[in-house]
Amino acid sequence: MREQERFKPKIYEDEAVVLDVVPPRWGHRPGHHAQFNRAYLLGTEHFTLLEAAVSPEINLVPGNVLYIGKDVPRDVVRIVRRISYQELPESAKMELERAVERIVREKEKKFVEFFNTCGPLTPRLHALEVIPGIGKKTMLKVLEEREKKPFENFEEIDKRTGIQDSRTSVIKRILQELSDPTNRYFLFVRSPAQ
Repeated sequence: MREQERFKPKIYEDEAVVLDVVPPRWGHRPGHHAQFNRAYLLGTEHFTLLEAAVSPEINLVPGNVLYIGKDVPRDVVRIVRRISYQELPESAKMELERAVERIVREKEKKFVEFFNTCGPLTPRLHALEVIPGIGKKTMLKVLEEREKKPFENFEEIDKRTGIQDSRTSVIKRILQELSDPTNRYFLFVRSPAQ
């Protein structure tokens, strides 16, 4: 393990959107959270995919936002592990796009700030260029416009740069980062566990 990886601060999610809830299966994996429902979650800050054991007393449905911070009682919610997109049940995968859209809409300022501050990933590739619908020409227009005045919302980005729908482009990029195991650059999503 490299020295800097050992001392990297741990990343935690405080809230997550419920993608799917599976009731306990008796006799499955003895003693493994048998009294809990299994919930598949998407963290709202770093887009971390998680499997959690959740008390059946909490009536969860896909789309609910659940507090999962460090001080949540472990007899109510217990994070079991980080998971990959490929480990999600099909029903959770179907809910994923709606959850990402909701997070991007609710945290618009964060994503607009990305357009105002992002830089190059390599000497030949700018972070903006890995977002669907943004090529070199559009990237240069974004850089030029943000120098004049920072963007305040997605609509302003679209109007001033000619991008068709910057919100949808960000959503597509997040879904790509979540689902493509060969992805090299993580702009919005926590990189997968090694």
